[in-house]
Amino acid sequence: MELDQIRENGARVLLRFSAPAIATMLLTALVTIADGFFIGNYVGKDGIAAVNLGLPIIYLYLGVGLMVSVGGMAIAQNAMGAGKREICNQVFMQTIVTAMVFSAVVSGVMVCCFEPILSVLRADGEVKAYFQGYYRIMLLQLPVMVLNSTFGMFIRGDGNPQYYMKVSMGNVLLNIFLDWLFVDRLGAGVAGIALASLLSTLICLGPVLYYFMKKARTYRFCAFRFSGKVCLRSVLNGSSEFIGEMSTGIAMFAYNFVIMRKIGADGVTAFTIVGYVAFAFNMVVTGFGQGACPLIGFCRGAGEKALAVGIRKRANRYVFWAGAIVFVIMAAASDWYGGAFVRNANIKEMVRSGIWIFMVSFFFMGINAITSFYFTAIQKAFASAVISFLRGLFLLLLCIFVLPMLFGMTGVWLAAPVTEGITLLVTLFFLWKEKMEERLLAHR
Repeated sequence: MELDQIRENGARVLLRFSAPAIATMLLTALVTIADGFFIGNYVGKDGIAAVNLGLPIIYLYLGVGLMVSVGGMAIAQNAMGAGKREICNQVFMQTIVTAMVFSAVVSGVMVCCFEPILSVLRADGEVKAYFQGYYRIMLLQLPVMVLNSTFGMFIRGDGNPQYYMKVSMGNVLLNIFLDWLFVDRLGAGVAGIALASLLSTLICLGPVLYYFMKKARTYRFCAFRFSGKVCLRSVLNGSSEFIGEMSTGIAMFAYNFVIMRKIGADGVTAFTIVGYVAFAFNMVVTGFGQGACPLIGFCRGAGEKALAVGIRKRANRYVFWAGAIVFVIMAAASDWYGGAFVRNANIKEMVRSGIWIFMVSFFFMGINAITSFYFTAIQKAFASAVISFLRGLFLLLLCIFVLPMLFGMTGVWLAAPVTEGITLLVTLFFLWKEKMEERLLAHR
């Protein structure tokens, strides 16, 4: 990673780092959509609803993984920018071990939470059975997913994002093949979908480990001394990402709670199908964020503040136009889209009418998320955490519980765009505040 390259070819460098990350995240989204397709067509609408009811569990793991990996990588990349390579390796090893321990603890806790979750959501019958069959296996898969994702963050930081993209591509193709094998050919139902995820993730861990044993330039496996200070800084640095994912999980639980009481399982199924589009777009935004984050951290560590700001602005423009493109495509395909997953006329109509409203949020959410990544990369954890807290928890929960009371299912669709629009105002305030602080420093 060279400052001159970033300075002269900022757009190209950002895309070189972001494109593999985006491809990786989209491949992750493709697995989720493929799972939904096989469940919807071979198990039924109750299977889709059951998997969606447990999505807060998945977001908990994603939050832990991002908190540890993004926070640790920000410290490592700052050290790399300052030429302190030994510190880079120590932070890398501690981050990997911390991610393993945290995710294992989460699995131990979640084993005891199935019954309370199902009871609060009033899920019973086939929905309950599908939920238990799927998530008992996923509690084994999700820690491996966190480990893979953490390694992937450092592969990108090592300057080889294409390698992890290839690994992720293999994971997706294997997962989809195993979905077909277990569900279509063997009739294993939702448990087969979970087993396909577990096996494909375990197999793809192999080439990831090989990279750090044979190919890595900076980050290598080595003995390390645990540092409580580094651990605390990592957690604080990545707190906004944890808040963001956890908030999404809590919000998803709130969505399910409200929809199950006002609409029923059909409403959850419709919301899940629309959610696949939101999940895919969120993967694009996260990919841009993960690609920009090491570049921003490196530039700030080298004292190039203006260069870091330029990367953030360019990434914001890209995600805005990506949101506009997705909106146009899905608006044109809204009649066909719901029918690809279910044949129920009521669910298809809810999807068709709701997707237009829900996707308005895409014009705002990318800018909010990228700016949150930016503040994490420059180690301004407070601003990043506030943005994540507002868009993922406080404002969103307020909208989820208030708007459906006023507008029914339309209120469910309105919650996201209203939340992202208000959060954008706060995001712009923090950016203005940072600009004023930089001007004051320049005049001293």
